[in-house]
Amino acid sequence: MIVFRDPAEIPADFGPTVVAIGKFDGVHIGHRAVIDRMRADAAAADAKAVAVTFDRNPLEVLRPEICPENVVSTERKLELLADLDLDATLLLTFDRALASLEPEEFVRTILVDALHVVTVLVGVDFRFGRGGAGNPDLLRKLGPLHGFTVDVVDDVHPEGAERRVSSTWIRELLAAGDVVGAAKVLGRPVTVTGEVVHGLKRGRELGFPTANLSEVIDALAPADGIYAGWLDDHDTGIRHPAAISVGTNPTFDDVERRQVEAHVLDESGLDLYGHQVTVEFTDHLRGMVAFEGMDALIHQIARDVAEARSRLAQDERSSSADMP
Repeated sequence: MIVFRDPAEIPADFGPTVVAIGKFDGVHIGHRAVIDRMRADAAAADAKAVAVTFDRNPLEVLRPEICPENVVSTERKLELLADLDLDATLLLTFDRALASLEPEEFVRTILVDALHVVTVLVGVDFRFGRGGAGNPDLLRKLGPLHGFTVDVVDDVHPEGAERRVSSTWIRELLAAGDVVGAAKVLGRPVTVTGEVVHGLKRGRELGFPTANLSEVIDALAPADGIYAGWLDDHDTGIRHPAAISVGTNPTFDDVERRQVEAHVLDESGLDLYGHQVTVEFTDHLRGMVAFEGMDALIHQIARDVAEARSRLAQDERSSSADMP
């Protein structure tokens, strides 16, 4: 997938295109419904499939006081879009200049002049242009003037759910530690990726060494607590079962920031420092609490490790049973 970071980078002969526009934060199952339709429309029109998105949540510029955390980083978003077999993504810098564009100017300069669009796909609640004045109805009015059609994709509801899929819902699920529910709405497991760095080495002192992820990770971590999951080592390609902690270690109260750390099960002597790893959360085991003394903490960690091992074994048995 080609990534354009400015309309000026797009070659003059690039196109025709079918374009899907959106924030695509999380690239969840609702976003993928739009992109699946886009690919089908592009194939029918013998055109290129292009996502148009932004380098930040527009609220970061327009209303920073209410801007939520991103579900995934911008670079992770591009990776997820690349996995969907697109021809290109145009990543627009959302600044005051872009925010001030009138909707008609956005359509003309970006969609028509730069991308030579023949079909535009958006969700039903899509807004664009100065003051959010642009919407699907305006796109439908502008389409005949510029030679493109508009395809509005309805909201997506997970099976059995009345609520529509949204990044807001995913944030709420993560904040509740519901990684199973979040995975259903995302359409993939909840993961964070980062570099393993040196920590306080307290886990090693307690008999349960952990791989501490750097402060910079590529996605929103779930609520403070203990989880079962996996650690995928990018350097070796090995996937390790793990018990995972997210939080600030309230028993000792000396960790200034939330951190993700994973204890690899049934392994000793692993040296993961400097490795790029992905931590995958499969089950929430308990919330984060402060313990009265080291003995109580060690006893609980041992129980957490045993529970994580049991949950992961159950998940593997369930996955094997589901295979044809």
